[in-house]
Amino acid sequence: MAVTLDVVGIATKDMAESLRFYRLLGLPVPEGVDAEPHVEVDLGGFRLAWDTVEMLRNVYDGWDEPVGHRLELAFRCSARDEVDAVYARMTGHGYRGHKAPWDAVWGHRYGIVEDPDGNLLSLYA
Repeated sequence: MAVTLDVVGIATKDMAESLRFYRLLGLPVPEGVDAEPHVEVDLGGFRLAWDTVEMLRNVYDGWDEPVGHRLELAFRCSARDEVDAVYARMTGHGYRGHKAPWDAVWGHRYGIVEDPDGNLLSLYA
């Protein structure tokens, strides 16, 4: 039996706002799904999904909202200057920058932004 990572899910309080953020980030999120309780996109090898908190409470029979940053979503940019450009685009649209772009000791260019639900997303090249 083989186990394969297929879906990474994001719990969201506001589907429309979360999808707006991820579209701006550059993900191929379809239009016309902002009111759905579950949305997913195929990112070539796995799917990224969004579920409303209300739906998760039904699925898990009483889901408690998690606390803390326990899982990293890291988005690779095509070049070091693209990290800066994506960070500037996201913060320029009012989304919170958690840490401005910097050169990490392991050689990557990194920046960290926060999505509407408080998830920290790494941008790197």
